[in-house]
Amino acid sequence: MVIIVLGVSGAGKTTVGRALAESMGVRFFDADDYHSPENVAKMRRGEPLTDEDRKPWLAELQTLIVQWLEEAADTVLACSALKDMYRECLVVDPARVKLVFLQVSIEVARARVAGRDGHFMPPGLVESQYEALEEPGDALTVDATLTPDVLVPQIRAALGR
Repeated sequence: MVIIVLGVSGAGKTTVGRALAESMGVRFFDADDYHSPENVAKMRRGEPLTDEDRKPWLAELQTLIVQWLEEAADTVLACSALKDMYRECLVVDPARVKLVFLQVSIEVARARVAGRDGHFMPPGLVESQYEALEEPGDALTVDATLTPDVLVPQIRAALGR
């Protein structure tokens, strides 16, 4: 199974995803690590990525997900996956790729992003994340203001893991 922990920047995808993977004894990957240097530079400049910018990134993530499924290697992936079309690309097998949506207010997301050190996503881009966000109807939706200690058991119980 591949579990995609998704949401806007500042929702806690990496923190919750890492904690979830650790609790399950499975691998964790962060989709941010697969952005091209050009996309990272664009975001550092405060420019939101376009769908066109994301195409190669999504294609690479899709390839990785297929590989993980072929290896039968349970994996947690933190990925914004803000739009339905992005998720359609990533959910290559709905029976084995599960979505967990970390829902959080824009105020909380802004505060979290502003408090980060060394991340390429500036607080000014949080607004664009909400503009692009198409909340998933087919995901497990959880309150991302809760701590990972609360969220991880909730997610595991809901996924039967």
